[in-house]
Formats: sequence, C-alpha cells, structure tokens
Amino acid sequence: MTGAKWQWLLKQMTRKLWVRTSLYALLAVATALMSIVLNQFITLPPAINVSKDLLNNILNILATSMLAVTTFSLNIMVSAYSAASAGVTPRATKLLMEDSTTQNALATFLGSFLFSLVGIIALGIGAYHQQAQIYLFIVTIAVIVMIILTLLRWIQHLSVLGRVSETTSYVEQALLDAIRKRGKERWLGAHPWSHPEHKPRGSKPILSQEIGYLQHVDMHHLDSIAEANQCTIYLERQPGSFVYVGQPLAWVCGELPDESEVTAAFTIRTERSYDQDPRFGLVVMAEIASRALSPAVNDNGTAIDVLGRSVRALSLWGDLLSEPPAKTRYPRLFVPALSYQDLFDDVFLPIAHDGAAQLQIQIRLQKALLALSSMHPKLFLSPAIKLSEKALELSLSQHYTEDEKHQLSQLSNLVTDQKANG
Repeated sequence: MTGAKWQWLLKQMTRKLWVRTSLYALLAVATALMSIVLNQFITLPPAINVSKDLLNNILNILATSMLAVTTFSLNIMVSAYSAASAGVTPRATKLLMEDSTTQNALATFLGSFLFSLVGIIALGIGAYHQQAQIYLFIVTIAVIVMIILTLLRWIQHLSVLGRVSETTSYVEQALLDAIRKRGKERWLGAHPWSHPEHKPRGSKPILSQEIGYLQHVDMHHLDSIAEANQCTIYLERQPGSFVYVGQPLAWVCGELPDESEVTAAFTIRTERSYDQDPRFGLVVMAEIASRALSPAVNDNGTAIDVLGRSVRALSLWGDLLSEPPAKTRYPRLFVPALSYQDLFDDVFLPIAHDGAAQLQIQIRLQKALLALSSMHPKLFLSPAIKLSEKALELSLSQHYTEDEKHQLSQLSNLVTDQKANG
C-alpha cells in the first residue's frame, strides 16, 4: 500500500467522530495528570494558595454540567441527522456527521468531563500537593475559557444545523472541492484516454473481485506497477462507478502484472464518496431538488436554489477545463475524461422530470442551461441543447396554457439558437 493510499485512508478515519473524541479524551486525561509532573520541575511563589475544597467544587460543577451538555448535544445531533435524512437526502447526512464544528464541540465537552473526573479522583487520593493544586487550578481556568468559547460557537451552530439550506451548502462545498481537485487533474494525473469505447489492441482486462461503488483509485500504486512491468494501464472504471464481480476495472497493454496487485489499487465500498467523484455531488444536488418538488413537500424555492448552486459548480468546472492541463504525473496510465452530458444529466434531468408540471422550475431550468452554454459554449453547448429540448418535451406534455408553452419554447430556442449563431 502506497503513501497516497495511506493518506486517503487516514483522511477518511480523521473524519470519524470517535477519532476526534478519543484524541480529546486522551488529551484531557493527560492534562489533568500533567499538573502532578509539573510540580517536580516548576516552583511557584509561596504566596499563591489554592484550597483543595475550591478545586473540588469547581471540578464537580464541571463534571456534572459537561455530562449533561454532552448528552444534550448528542440528542440535538441525532435529531439534526434525522431531519437532514428526512427533509433533504440521506446522502447528505454523511457530510453532517463529518462536520468539524459538531465534532469539536462534542469532543470538547466529553474531554472536559473526563478532565474533571480525573481531577476529582486525583484530588481525592491525595495525588496533588499544594504546588500541583495551583497548576491544576490554572489548567481548570483555561478549560473553562475553552468551554465558554465552544459553547458560544455551538449555540450559533445549532441554529442552522440540519436545516435544508445549511445541509445543501455542505453538499455544494463537497461538490466544489471535488470539482477543484478533479479539474486540476482532469485525468487523475494520467494521460487522456480519448476513445474509451475502443479497447487497446492486444490488451487484457483486470477484473473486479467485489461488488460495490469504486470510491478511490491509487494512481501512484498503479503507475508503479506499470513501470515495474513495463506496461501501460487504461482505466475502464472511474471513481463513482458501480462495479460487480467479473467486470473490467482496467485494461493492460504489455506484460500482465499480478492481478491482485492491480485490484488492490481500487477501493470498492458499499457507498459512493465525494472525494474523487464530482458526479456524486451533482447526484445529491438533484436528490435534494427532487425531494423538494415532491407533492408532500412542494418547496419550489429549494429546487431553484439547487439550480443556482449547480450552475455555480458546473461553471467552475468549465473554468478549470479552460485552463491548460496539469503536467502528467503518471505517464503509463490512461484515464477517460468525464462526460459533459453525464454531468448535465446527473443534476438537470431529474429536475426536468420531477418539475415538469411546475412552470417556475422549467423557466429557471432553461435559464440555467442558457447561462452555462453561454459561459462555456465549447464545453456545454451540446449537452445544454439536449437537456433543453428534453425539458421542453416534458413540459409541453403538461397542462400549461398556450402562452406558458410559448414562453418555455422561446427560452429553449435561446439555448438551441446558440448553435446556429456560433
């Protein structure tokens, strides 16, 4: 396993709530016990005096209150996850669970509770002498200040946690991060595979041994294998693809390496991940809009908000692709580019279907397609025209007035006419 794979796995682990909470808990216990050790190296003026009863009372208050606050915060967190899952989409809940503000708050509260508990026990058994009690008092004051600052930030965060707009912002940020990362290395650092529909002559397939979604590809590991075996590797499947046993993951030209070494570079899990998969963010955006357009919710404003965010994300993708490509880091690997049509279909096609009967949605959809095709005609004009025509076809089958149908047709013509004008 290469450093790149370890780095990715470490990144996934640090996003877990239990990891940060455990680190804070260990730090809290170490801090409480550190006062005993400091007594041997640093001596404070004898005029400073802190009574054992004062320390015990403060630590008891902290222990009692922090346990209650931690329990309350966990209840709020679970409620926010449930609200996001029911009101937005279950695919967005993962981002809420990885929210650093929430994790820091819970870790701080639990760590403060353990700090107080260890301090009370150490005081009770007489582990703290007079000098050590002074150190413990200073650290306790610092912990109280940290708790107050965390509480203030936590209160502000609770006012938006789980709301549709806030959760949508989390999804948009994850989407933009994935687009920036993929836009800088549009072929994952490899050479472009211009015609993936034509397999390389004489190539041999590397077959999947698992069923699930391809979350991550260790390009450095693949390139090392290709270099060692003097071969070239063509990636058939990209992050986000659903793969099954026996499906080709890649094609090898030249000496065939150990197949198990090649498949080890492909991380296959039960769910998709945002990191190397910009399309997943667009899919989740479409899910948010589709749920908002359902008869049970009937929230056109959220769907319109999603359209605006999607235009912003795809515009960034177009800006990055307009720049010169980055230098190839893996000369023996070939990766196909992401399809512009697939990107448009991921986010706009579900909205066109579910919002076909909503005039307001159809107008905003046509304007979104017009905006993208106007900003980046070389990249987005063709998929925008196809989506515009499909959306118009779906809307004309609804019970609109003739004036409304004419309005939608005019907007669609603005998109399609760009081809003739170009």
